[in-house]
Parts: sequence; C-alpha cells; structure tokens
Amino acid sequence: MYRWIFQSVFCLVSVTACGVDPGIPVPNTVDFEASLSAYNIYQGDASSLTPTADYQVLELGSTLYSDYSKKQRLVYIPDGTQITQIDNGIPQFPEGTILVKTFYFPVDARDTSLGKQVMETRLEILGDGEWNVGTYVWNEEQTDAQLALKGVDTTVSWVDSNGTEQTFDYHYPSQKECVACHQLNEVVTPIGPSLRNLNIEIETVDGTVSQLTALQDNGLLTTFDVSTVSSLPDYHNETLSIEERGRAYLDMNCAHCHQPNAWQESSQKRFEFRYETSLSETNILDKSDDIRRVFQDGEMPYLGTSVVHEEGWEIVREYLDSL
Repeated sequence: MYRWIFQSVFCLVSVTACGVDPGIPVPNTVDFEASLSAYNIYQGDASSLTPTADYQVLELGSTLYSDYSKKQRLVYIPDGTQITQIDNGIPQFPEGTILVKTFYFPVDARDTSLGKQVMETRLEILGDGEWNVGTYVWNEEQTDAQLALKGVDTTVSWVDSNGTEQTFDYHYPSQKECVACHQLNEVVTPIGPSLRNLNIEIETVDGTVSQLTALQDNGLLTTFDVSTVSSLPDYHNETLSIEERGRAYLDMNCAHCHQPNAWQESSQKRFEFRYETSLSETNILDKSDDIRRVFQDGEMPYLGTSVVHEEGWEIVREYLDSL
C-alpha cells in the first residue's frame, strides 16, 4: 500500500487562496454537485480513471506543470452539439460542455502496477454562457471526490523514477484562484484546450491520426481544414530547438497570466509570453534577469505549484543563455 498522508483536508483552509483577488466575479450560473460521482465521469473502479462513453479524452501538445503530477483531460459535449473553430486558440464550446482535469501521482513511478493516488478533479462547466469552476477532492478510499470551493491543503508522498520518496505540501485551489488564472478580457475561459495545443498526432484504433481529425470524425468538432491550424511545440521534445522549447514552455506555463488581456495583477508586469509574439515584443530580453530570479526562487508560477520544476527551469535557463 502507498503512503497516503491526508491531514484533515477540509479543516485546512489555504491562506493563499483567501488572499487572491481575481479582479472579476466568480461565475455562479451552475450548481455544482456535492460529489464527483454524480457526473458519471468514470466507470468501474473510479481510481482507474476509465471514462464513460459520454466523456472524450483530450491530449495536449504542451502541458502545464503542476508539481510533477500526472493529469487526465476529458471533455463532455451535449448530444447534438459541436465544438466550433474560431481561430487557432480556444474554440467555441457549446452550452453544457464539461471540461474535466484529474490530477494524480503514481504510487511508485518505477512500477505502474502499484496504481496511482488520485488527488483532485477540476471541472469547468459552461452554463448560461459563463464558465463555472469547481474542484473536487478525492477521498482516501479513492472511490469518489467531494466538492471543495474554498481551497484546502494536504501533504502528498510518492516515489519518483529514481526511487526517491517525494513528500511535499499539496494545495487544492479555491474558485478565486482558478478564476485568477482562467480569465481573458475579464471573462473566465479554459487555458489548455486551444486548437493549436490539440493539434497533435494521437494513436487510435485506426492508427496514428490528427487529434482534430479524430474529434471531427467523432462528431464533436465542426468540419474545417485541419491543416490551417498551427501547433504549439511540445517543450519536452529534445529534438526541437531551444528557442522553440523555451518559448513553448513560457507560453503554456506563463502566458495565461502574462499577456495584455489576462489577470490584471500579472498582466501589469508587462511580459508577453504567447508563443506567436515576436521576441522584441515579449520583454524577455529586457527582463531576463527577473525571469531567472523568479524561476530559481520558485516564485513563479504564482499559483498552482509548490515545488520548483527543475526540468522546466533548465529549459528556460538554456533558452535565456542562448539569447
């Protein structure tokens, strides 16, 4: 059995969460269910994370770092509706869409047969034209998860691929924290599932295909020429140039806050980390020392992490050294 250190999770309200001002109201157009199981997301043993037929797996080209946790991403699209392309960014999702992101750690990364410890599932539900956000904390028995909107803390332990036991504080975000990062033009919005980040090759029963094509074939995405959509590079891919990897890392991990139309508190820092932005307009050259400092000191990302991403910092450091 794995070590599960669960310190009265519903009694430990995060001080950080209380201090966050997202600058916009938290949407309240959806009544979240008390238990995750009410959404019928998983079948069989819940902790196996096997989705029901109503939920489609989504894979991303580049992923957001979150304390070395693993993530599963799913989407539910109501019957008779489709996702619609706007541009290369976040598409238009139909009313009633549910985006699901579940965070977990392997018990022992050297032996996947030992299972996983599922920590939380975050839902984004589109109701009355607004994205509502909610976090569900999984129980110790790994059978279900309960709604926790105010932000709570626990401790997690797991064994990494080197056989080293990792133990650190783990934070479940409040609604205010979610809204702080998940906003654009003062409207709550998803971050990861942009068309350019979904535009990758995936393995299906029919072989390797474009994920966008697969979504179209499944009737979930409207028909358009997939070749017109750009792709966000995978910063993990060591065959890519350090410029591609560095810019992709900053885009996926920082640009949701550091761009002109994001959360006011962070957008005022005058960084523009979106991948397509020309280097001269990003402020990276002028502020490289500041970027180094906040990465080394573990000050960024401001929300969502407790442990420095050593591999990510190495990519950014090498990229800054190359300029």
